[in-house]
Amino acid sequence: MKRFNSIKKNDDFRKVYKKGRSKSDGLLVMYVLNKDDTNNEEKISRIGISISKKVGNSVVRHRLTRLVRECFRLNKEDFKYDADIVVIVRKGAAQSDFHEIEKSFLGLCKRQGLL
Repeated sequence: MKRFNSIKKNDDFRKVYKKGRSKSDGLLVMYVLNKDDTNNEEKISRIGISISKKVGNSVVRHRLTRLVRECFRLNKEDFKYDADIVVIVRKGAAQSDFHEIEKSFLGLCKRQGLL
């Protein structure tokens, strides 16, 4: 099984929050930092997912994490450039299904200029 490209370090999250551009809708908030703006040698897109405990219990939060990760996995080949992406899941997403999350994710990607 392949390893998933994700942002894990707090410093990487902070860098994306500080230097990245943000867009949001009712379900998600997306911060994007172009790889050219960083000194990172890796030229691959990575994603970090943040979900507050206010969204739901651990089962709900993990389900939403899997849905967002799957949206990223299915569409990362269509990105125009490599970027670090941080997605914050809002409380309204707890009752959403995959298609609603994917529609929100792709809409934010288009607004960010990734697609």
